[in-house]
Amino acid sequence: MAGITATEKAGMQASKPQWAVSTRKYIVELIGTFFLMFAVAVSAFSGSVFTPLAAGAILMVMIYAGGHISGGHYNPAVTLAVLCRRRIGITDAAWYWIAQLAAGVIAAAIARAVVNPARVKTLTLSGHAVTAAALAELLITFALCYVVLNVATSKDQRDNQFFGLAIGFTVVAGAFAVGGISGGAFNPAVDIGAATGGLLAWPTLWVYLLVQAGAGVAAGVVFLALNPGDK
Repeated sequence: MAGITATEKAGMQASKPQWAVSTRKYIVELIGTFFLMFAVAVSAFSGSVFTPLAAGAILMVMIYAGGHISGGHYNPAVTLAVLCRRRIGITDAAWYWIAQLAAGVIAAAIARAVVNPARVKTLTLSGHAVTAAALAELLITFALCYVVLNVATSKDQRDNQFFGLAIGFTVVAGAFAVGGISGGAFNPAVDIGAATGGLLAWPTLWVYLLVQAGAGVAAGVVFLALNPGDK
C-alpha cells in the first residue's frame, strides 16, 4: 500500500459495498479469536507452564495483524467496552460477539483433537473459590479493557506502535498473577471455548461471563469519565 495517500485509501474503502467492509472486520475477529483460543487450549491441554506467555504473545501478534481492519478486539468484553466508549455500533458489536464466540468453540474443539489428552483437568470452583475467581476475573478484565481503550482508541495515543505489546502483556501479567485462582481467562470467548474443551466447568461459567461483562462496561464508563473530551 506504499505510495497511497490516506485520502485515496478512504476513497477505496468508500467504493466498496458496506457489507464487504463489515464482513472483513467480522472475519478478522473470527481469525484472531480462533488463534488466541487455539494457543491457550493447546498449551493448557499439553500441560505447558507457559500458557500465559502463549496467550499474551498470540494476542499481541494478532492485534498487530488485524487491528487496522477490525480494531483487534478478539474478546467480547473488549467489544462491550468499546461499545460503551462509543467507538462501535450495536450491529457491528453483535456480529463481533458472534464471530468471537464461534471462534472460541471451534478452536477449543480442534485443539482437543490435536492434543488428544488422556485426561483433561477441569477447573471446578465452589465456596470461597468462586468469589476469589470472580474478583480476580473482574479486576484483570477491567485492566485489560482499560488498557485497550487507552492505547488503541484514545485520540491522545493516536498512531502509537506499542498498543499490541501493551495489550498482550496485560494478559501475560494477569494470567501469571491470577491464573492459579481463576484460570486467567479475562475473555468470554475463551471461557466458552474452555468449557467446550472441558477446561472450565459449565456450572460456574455464568460467574465468569457476568463479571467480565461488568468489567467491560466499567472500563468504558471510567474511560469516558477520565477523558470527557475524547468522544
